[in-house]
Amino acid sequence: MQIHLVYVTCANTDEARTIAQDLVRNRLVACVNILGEIQSLYWWNDAVQEDRETAFFAKTTAENIDGVVKRVKEMHSYDCPAILTTPIENGNEDFLKWVGNECQKLG
Repeated sequence: MQIHLVYVTCANTDEARTIAQDLVRNRLVACVNILGEIQSLYWWNDAVQEDRETAFFAKTTAENIDGVVKRVKEMHSYDCPAILTTPIENGNEDFLKWVGNECQKLG
């Protein structure tokens, strides 16, 4: 089973927590780590923007990626939220197995 790490930026901690709780509750991800406030600089509307945001990492299976992206987009306040995934190549096998098992327990 392929495990993926999902990175998402949010407008604030409340939004990150709300999205994270929904993803975990619905078994789209096994767990989420919400980071502290970050500084973000980016191009938007033809200008450099600078904002404070909150980011999180979620752990899920390859099979759940489409559902995670869809749900985050539905709940997110941004027009174009950053939702990035990367496959996990290696790690604690017990943890990776746990992620896979938790994402399979629906309901």
